[in-house]
Amino acid sequence: MAKTRHYKKIEKNVVASLLNALRRALDGVCKFFVKLFHICDSKLTIMIVPHSQGKVINFRTNVFALGLGTVLIVGVISSFVYFKKHDADISEELSRSMKENRELLASFDELRDENNNVLQTAKRFKSSLSQTLSLLGINQSSTIAKASVSDSDLNSLFDTQDRVSGSTKEASDMRQLTSYLESAIQPIEQIGKMLESQETLFADIPNIWPVKGGIGHISQPFGQTTHPISGNWYIHKGLDISTWRAGDPILATANGQVVTVTYDSGFGNYVIIKHKHGIYTRYCHMNTVRVKKGQFVSQRDVIGTIGNTGISTGPHLHYEIHIGSDVVDPVKYVNVKITK
Repeated sequence: MAKTRHYKKIEKNVVASLLNALRRALDGVCKFFVKLFHICDSKLTIMIVPHSQGKVINFRTNVFALGLGTVLIVGVISSFVYFKKHDADISEELSRSMKENRELLASFDELRDENNNVLQTAKRFKSSLSQTLSLLGINQSSTIAKASVSDSDLNSLFDTQDRVSGSTKEASDMRQLTSYLESAIQPIEQIGKMLESQETLFADIPNIWPVKGGIGHISQPFGQTTHPISGNWYIHKGLDISTWRAGDPILATANGQVVTVTYDSGFGNYVIIKHKHGIYTRYCHMNTVRVKKGQFVSQRDVIGTIGNTGISTGPHLHYEIHIGSDVVDPVKYVNVKITK
């Protein structure tokens, strides 16, 4: 029991100490706020004395009102400075956005012009493809219609241009153009297969320039002209091709068999090649001959070199094409522009 009373006495002393400490703290806080109130309530007189003989202006206030007014003024000024700077940043960002917008508009106008150019090219492509398919006997209506969706034909593309506007129009045009080009793949592939199947036929017909590398010029065309040595009128039965020198390689212009390798006082060293379909080619005034009679040659094989043998005023190749018993103008087969 003695110990219990001792512990209770200690407990009462601790509680009393805590209450006294709390009371002193509350008294201190109250005194602080009272003192602060007295300081803020201190009266001040502010006088405005003009340098002239004007009336002196004075008004009374206290520390609290003066501090609050100062805080408000500083806050207003700070807000003004902050929003002014923020406004400048917004203006700068707006200017940059407007510049980017102008650049985008310029790019869009350029894209629209390119889109129009593509459509014009597509018109020409459609016309050329239709003509080519007609010449080759390919049924274009069936091949294109199978791959096309509704309103995807190029005619529909051009007819519906006025029904949409703005970016929607450009996007619609591009979608329909893409659809048409996809549908054109099949007939173009058919043309490629047809050309591939006709490759041998083309190689059997003289159709290339007879001098390697496509060099040289036509110094004397086919037809009636004056003989360069005798001065008499005569029919020149071939093309004279000159490179201004001897030794340039001469090519076989089609697949065939060499039927003549000989020398003639007029043509000099010359070679005749027999091709299919009753076609013959003759190569004259050669400096050297690199084939033999009976030899089979392929198109673009070198058969000799340009020379000045026979009746000739300088190194050149005299090239002839015979179909049956007729002599034809080789220009029709080499597809070149005649230069004199």
